[in-house]
Amino acid sequence: MLDSGALIALERNDRALWAALKLAAFESTDVLVPSTALAQVWRGTPAQARLSKALQHCVIASFDAVARPVGELCGRTRTADICDAHVAIVAATRGDVLYTSDPEDMRRLVTACDRGSPTIVPC
Repeated sequence: MLDSGALIALERNDRALWAALKLAAFESTDVLVPSTALAQVWRGTPAQARLSKALQHCVIASFDAVARPVGELCGRTRTADICDAHVAIVAATRGDVLYTSDPEDMRRLVTACDRGSPTIVPC
């Protein structure tokens, strides 16, 4: 699973993250990208060619089905960042590994989900 920071890292050609993405593709493992994380970084410019290529190997996790739980998580954790809350909920319910540029906040949010506990990898 990739958050906004991980998408930016792919865009900046982070070799370790590209290796993880290629391994997931080789193993036919879904790489999830919450739609809010994608919206946060996507600008549709030619400079995002690398990111566009990476997204071909990803599954976009929609926001609609978890809108209320995201709001509730924001309330419980006193955060206004719906993108981070969305990432945390998807990671807690569907992710084994979460690549993030903000591991401390993600740990706090994932823990507050009371569901699962993915491995959090800083990028």
